[in-house]
Amino acid sequence: MADNVHDPGPDAAAATFDGPSDVAANPLDIKGGGAIRIGTASWTDPTMTASGVFYPTGADSAEERLQFYASRFPLVEVDATYYSLPVRRTSELWVERTPPDFTFDIKAHALMTGQPTETKRLPKDLREALPGEVAQKARIYAKDLPDALRDDVWAWFADGLEPLQEAGQLGSILLQYPRWFFTSSANRDTIEESVARLRDVGMTPAVEFRSASWFNDKNIERTLKFLGDREIPLVMVDGPQGFKSSVPPIVAATSPELALVRFHGRRTETWEKPGIKTVERFRYLYDEGELEEWVPRVREAAGQAKETHVLFNNCYANYGATNALMLAELLQDLD
Repeated sequence: MADNVHDPGPDAAAATFDGPSDVAANPLDIKGGGAIRIGTASWTDPTMTASGVFYPTGADSAEERLQFYASRFPLVEVDATYYSLPVRRTSELWVERTPPDFTFDIKAHALMTGQPTETKRLPKDLREALPGEVAQKARIYAKDLPDALRDDVWAWFADGLEPLQEAGQLGSILLQYPRWFFTSSANRDTIEESVARLRDVGMTPAVEFRSASWFNDKNIERTLKFLGDREIPLVMVDGPQGFKSSVPPIVAATSPELALVRFHGRRTETWEKPGIKTVERFRYLYDEGELEEWVPRVREAAGQAKETHVLFNNCYANYGATNALMLAELLQDLD
């Protein structure tokens, strides 16, 4: 794989970018548009924290790594909240370790988007409240829970992020729906309910689909109208095409407040392959030409929203950070 231009290894990846390391350190102000924040979907992956890959020598603690990351980018996505509900103390530490204008986009917990979670990962209080037959399961879905416990999951999520919210550092809450979440009236109702839950506690929802059914010729206009009428930000994506889970690289700023773009890489051989580690699924380094395709799209989206978030989910080693810097430079070069 080392000779592949899209997976050259960390040293070669860094060598592909020769611009200033702080090119994306602050939001980009683009003429005729809102501010653009660029970042990655992780700052803690073991392939990224390995010696000499992204962090400087000596930046070995969680505090030092987040401080360094926040000196290079104004935005990060938190993926850990998908697997475990957030904890207030962790949010407090994130606030302490980052500048006041640094933003955290947060992935919704699995139970909030119809996906399973490992029972053992739930907080002790929630585990002890599970009905007996549910508590015995290794993995559970929200549909397995009584209504009161489902409400508790949402309440726990909001409470854990309250320090970020109070500090003005909470960005969007990513409702990433699974491949089997097809377009239907029932699923649109599910989205509306989830959006209402988040907005009721002052949070900003964003929706990402993993089913192509939302964007086929029959449904794309209905999908965009549904989101646009409710001013729900659609997460625009770049990813492998030709799969049932593929979403086309459209430009659609469905909220005047926030537009989002997530880059998943284009590694087709692992995209829907079962049993693949997340870091391997998204192990892909974009070349400059591929990112250039997105420059007019990002600028178009930024022209329709007060703020645009661009996140690189190709989080193997320094691939995401390298591509984030490359895109920032490409966007700046046009001004």
